[in-house]
Amino acid sequence: MTSSPAPVIAQVEHLAKSYGGVPAVTDVSLELRRGEILGVLGPNGAGKTTTVECLTGLRVRDAGRVEVLGLDPARDGAALRQRVGCQLQESELPAKLRAGEALDLYGSFYDDPADGRELAARLGLGGHLDTPYAGLSGGQKQRLSIALALVGNPEVAVLDELTTGLDPQARRDTWDLIEQVRDDGVTIVLVTHFMDEAERLCDRVVLIDQGEVVATDTPAGLIASVQGGQVLRLRLATTTPRRALDEALQAVDELAELRVTPPQAGPETSPTVVTPEDEVVLRGGREMVGPALLALARAGLEPVDVAAERMTLEDAFVTLTGRTASPSYQEA
Repeated sequence: MTSSPAPVIAQVEHLAKSYGGVPAVTDVSLELRRGEILGVLGPNGAGKTTTVECLTGLRVRDAGRVEVLGLDPARDGAALRQRVGCQLQESELPAKLRAGEALDLYGSFYDDPADGRELAARLGLGGHLDTPYAGLSGGQKQRLSIALALVGNPEVAVLDELTTGLDPQARRDTWDLIEQVRDDGVTIVLVTHFMDEAERLCDRVVLIDQGEVVATDTPAGLIASVQGGQVLRLRLATTTPRRALDEALQAVDELAELRVTPPQAGPETSPTVVTPEDEVVLRGGREMVGPALLALARAGLEPVDVAAERMTLEDAFVTLTGRTASPSYQEA
């Protein structure tokens, strides 16, 4: 027997917001269901943060309809803030403020706050309550950000770019915390440009690009929507002009995208040359791999470290938008 979908507790319809006449969001619609982790995904500057700031009442929308827990954020901001917790992308506390003091301060803003000490212990901060903010590690600061977003006992928590700047282990520890928070009954809106993060954590995702919603589905659903495609990763044995690589592959019918990813993008990286250190990523149809390898061989270009992979959420995003979301992909 199929269970019915969880109730919708927030809706955004045709949201628009501009700054100084420059559109940040032009047409965003989404819904949030109780008990889920909803990912709001897209590249930097896509309009993700503006969307959630309008959702929580931190920004006043120019147009559209927004309702959260039966409240209009623009009209009922004070009441909504008692029920929604936020961790913003640029959150920063005074350097000398101790972690315990921050929890006490934020708790004082709410009518029915959680026990800050108990919350800190549950999030692995129990031994750092007397540590000044400047003395916390990156992972500990993120744990504190989550604690501050939860200290008001919210029904909904909005977490914006929570793992940016963290090392791989700290990112995975933070993912575990987010799943724990959801399991405790908090509905989560997770804003991120990391596709692996969304694929691991989110029940559904909303892809935003250039201020508009590109697609909404489960991570698996979005991947399935572009399935039948193929991803081929390789390196070239010798330094090769980028133009020669483009010309070698231009006759491959099912090739949809060619991307060259330098290990470190910067001023020293030439956009006209592909080195043996650069990763070459090909995306296209199911029958793309053989013809692509054959085309390289005919042009005298030797591929090494060749790997064919399944589609990921990153690949789905590239296919749907023609752009990349994660900063690890750099166009050469």
